[in-house]
Amino acid sequence: MSGLRISMDIGGTFTDVVAYDERDGRYRVGKSPTTPDDLTRGALAALSPIAPRAEDVSFLVHGTTQGLNSLLQRRGARVLLLASTGAAQTYHIARGPRTRMYQLHYRKPEPLLPLRDIVHVNGRISAEGEEITRLDEDAVRRAAALFRRGGFTALAVGYLFSCANPAHELRTREVLREELGPEVAISLSHETANEWREYERTSSAVAESYIGPTIRGYLGRLGAALDERGVTAPLHVMQSSGGILTADSARDRPLQTLLSGPVGGTMGGVALAGQLGRPEVICVDMGGTSFDVSLVVDGKPDVVPEVRLDGLPMLMSAVNLHTIGAGGGSVAWVEAGGLRVGPRSAGATPGPACYAQGGESPTVTDANLVLGRIDGDRFAGGRLPLRTDLAERAVCALGARLGLGTSAMAEGICAVANARMAQAIRTITVARGIEPRDFTLVAFGGAGPMHAVFLADELGIGEVVVPRFPGAFSAWGMLQTQIRRDLSEPYFRHGADLDGAHMAGRLSELAEVGLGSLDSEGVPPHARRAEHAVDIRYAAQEYTLAVPLSHAGEPAEPGFLDLVSKRFGQVHESRYGHSNPGAPIEFVTLRTTAWGDLGHAEPERIPESHGPVAVQHERSVTFDGRAWDTAVLHREDLAAGHEFDGPALVVEDTATTVVPPGHRVTVDEFGSLLIQGVLA
Repeated sequence: MSGLRISMDIGGTFTDVVAYDERDGRYRVGKSPTTPDDLTRGALAALSPIAPRAEDVSFLVHGTTQGLNSLLQRRGARVLLLASTGAAQTYHIARGPRTRMYQLHYRKPEPLLPLRDIVHVNGRISAEGEEITRLDEDAVRRAAALFRRGGFTALAVGYLFSCANPAHELRTREVLREELGPEVAISLSHETANEWREYERTSSAVAESYIGPTIRGYLGRLGAALDERGVTAPLHVMQSSGGILTADSARDRPLQTLLSGPVGGTMGGVALAGQLGRPEVICVDMGGTSFDVSLVVDGKPDVVPEVRLDGLPMLMSAVNLHTIGAGGGSVAWVEAGGLRVGPRSAGATPGPACYAQGGESPTVTDANLVLGRIDGDRFAGGRLPLRTDLAERAVCALGARLGLGTSAMAEGICAVANARMAQAIRTITVARGIEPRDFTLVAFGGAGPMHAVFLADELGIGEVVVPRFPGAFSAWGMLQTQIRRDLSEPYFRHGADLDGAHMAGRLSELAEVGLGSLDSEGVPPHARRAEHAVDIRYAAQEYTLAVPLSHAGEPAEPGFLDLVSKRFGQVHESRYGHSNPGAPIEFVTLRTTAWGDLGHAEPERIPESHGPVAVQHERSVTFDGRAWDTAVLHREDLAAGHEFDGPALVVEDTATTVVPPGHRVTVDEFGSLLIQGVLA
């Protein structure tokens, strides 16, 4: 049935809701302050005006930073880890390389549990998957007794070589549930990450157990609240990989939701790249708390098989995001006589000084308000009017410490914030051999369009795109993706020893499992497909690169080894700037992704222009120390084909786009603002 396809994105400051009406092809957007004490309250407050009739909701997807915040703030569950005797300290030993070689005070990442919360369990599986020593079930039962009396709330199991043979981990779960009951949260390392590398696999299982109770409890409360409102559409959750899955599946695999909130913007960038015909895109999402950068390369999201959060590795498919603490609520402060901005944020409560909710520290939002770049009366659609006098007082007090006037101090705050964000973009592009000038910058988030042109100018990027509803773009992006299930299997083979038919058979079995798993996601058989890749490295190398395959049967075709070796060389050249043609290769891991299409929201075209741009009024805005008479336009007044030059402010309910002098804006058929580089 047709109805409202709705997405909800809960950020650190605001909760955004986007609804696509399948009956008329129109979009509606809602926004409400995030309620940290009970996130469901803020979500329902944003949802209610968008969908007053619960029966109209036909599809519902949700993105949240609940698990991520739990991890980064170290507020997760107390986890008991069961590990193989003789290798039980692997999780604490971690890896030897220093990630910051010249940092004198470098320390390894702090594990999520202490050594005393690790239980040694005898039993051993060989690297080939053969049982060497039987599992000590009595040790598992003693661990269950420790769990009961020790105040633990979750369990993780990480045995040696369980990716080759999971029998011991599976039996351990059976014993634990016999002792503790079926409701206890248990993460098995081979289910969390069925890949080699004991430390990374164990770290993944511990992280899933650590955030699991938080995610399950939150999704349970949200689901109950939606049921109470009469919403019958299944709740879906955004995954770190850019796909979605049902809330029931998310409760089983909570680690997959760790980057649930931020990746919605990347998937929106993928959809927008297709609309614009610009396959290379840098996505920047600046909200109230953080600044996220991600890439769309050749029209696809940049997805990696491993991420590190708070220094801890997790083996899971995830959009490659780089995040720093730089948002509209980032606090400006002085250290050693120099100006710093972030990572501390004023958040939603008390918020920036201009919110008049008790905040006294100057923030990036306060600085932009002082410079005239925000219309305080229309902020958040007029639901949260801003106090310019309070912003000026906070900025002036900081300026007095540095000997700067109020306006100069405000520009300084914005300049430092812009420098930090530009460096974040360089980290994910230049540091990897990618030239940002070859990309289009897509800016969104409540504060992204305010800073985007300044970032593009600093990086030499010639075009900035501000999509419709930029403040709710991550929520919009969630409506553009599909159900996704990722499967992996260790597959260690030297290239010369490859049996192509055997590899093709294993890939076909992975595809069968993955596509079959979509039964529980409600995907009809005709809307399913599978994609395949294999992790390859040069012989004796340590790390691998994922090389895509055209179909599961490709390894069985004649000439496959030469073809995949050449393909690997191209990927290696692109990633590292060099390759070694003719060198022997090794296969390490098979990967299969099952996709399920539940439909998506179509792009909405806006009417064409039939007259000049309507300028609401002019106001004084400061750029480079000079006050400019700046046109103020309302986004809803712009039509396809409109053009105008800066300086200008484009004001809307979810964001403000700042166009500095010397830049030109064109409105395309989808309502996106295309901002060209500095004019000659």
